[in-house]
Amino acid sequence: MQMMDLIENVPLLIIVGAIGLPIAVYVMLGVGERMLALLPGTFAKSLRPWVWLLIPLVLIVLILVYPLVSTVVTAFFSPDSSTYVGMDNFIWSFTGEMVSVIGNNLLWLVVFPVVTLVLALLAAVFFDKVRYEKLAMTLVILPTAISFTAGAVIWTHMYSFQPAGSTQVGTVNAVLTALVPGAEPVPWLQTPFVNNLALIAVAVWLSLGIATLILSAAVKNVAGELLEAARLDGAGELRVFFSITLRSILPAVLVVITTEIIAALKVFDIVYVMTNGNLNTDVIANRMYNELFAANDLGHASAIAVILLIAALPVVFINVFQFRAEAHA
Repeated sequence: MQMMDLIENVPLLIIVGAIGLPIAVYVMLGVGERMLALLPGTFAKSLRPWVWLLIPLVLIVLILVYPLVSTVVTAFFSPDSSTYVGMDNFIWSFTGEMVSVIGNNLLWLVVFPVVTLVLALLAAVFFDKVRYEKLAMTLVILPTAISFTAGAVIWTHMYSFQPAGSTQVGTVNAVLTALVPGAEPVPWLQTPFVNNLALIAVAVWLSLGIATLILSAAVKNVAGELLEAARLDGAGELRVFFSITLRSILPAVLVVITTEIIAALKVFDIVYVMTNGNLNTDVIANRMYNELFAANDLGHASAIAVILLIAALPVVFINVFQFRAEAHA
């Protein structure tokens, strides 16, 4: 009920954010500066940063802290938030039908980052050695201009399946049956396990460009003198790559891996558009959406949100520690 009220008030919230908030900030700072002008110089100087930080701090509490605390509290209550149920919602999140949902997410967590990283590494290294690098890089980056939702719609048609003997409308099955003698069309989105890999392939296609761009920039910054010295010492290209190039670009590799892991944890658009979680393709974020908007179960949805947050925290901390280490290096 609360969520529906919030959705109905979205236009009002937009007006408040776009017009009311800038006016409030302007008035607040103006009044604050006038009050500071009346205070002794040293005291006013020490107080001025807090006057300017007051509104950002209030916004952080309202936008980040309050929803976080509210979600954690709601996770311990019944679907309508009227009865305290203890850990029941969290126990539900790891039992019954949720086991297969978590299994699908684990598959995403392993396959999606690894495949994306390997393909991006190959692209970054090979593109760096060819004359048509700009053209190749453009082709790889182009899909990133497409939203995940639009990409999912495109690939839903490309995975389209018609029975053997019929004209194949889907691009993938049309190419498969045309190029491989005797091959039969595959129901990519209906076959268990294969459908999960098909969905992950779409995510890889949409994410590969950014990953390649990050790694390509890192590869170009590897010291040429080191590469040349290794080759003069007789090292082969594979040895040069693993001993020098890969070691030099490890921070960029870590950024790509952590980014893709977080993307895998919160993957929603592709699954929602292409299968809506049916045929054993459901993932945690899609299940959270269905629990919140279809089942109206705030307890289950909040418990899933808390679990997603806890799962993402180690990745965030690794990135923070890495950035701090680089800053002090």
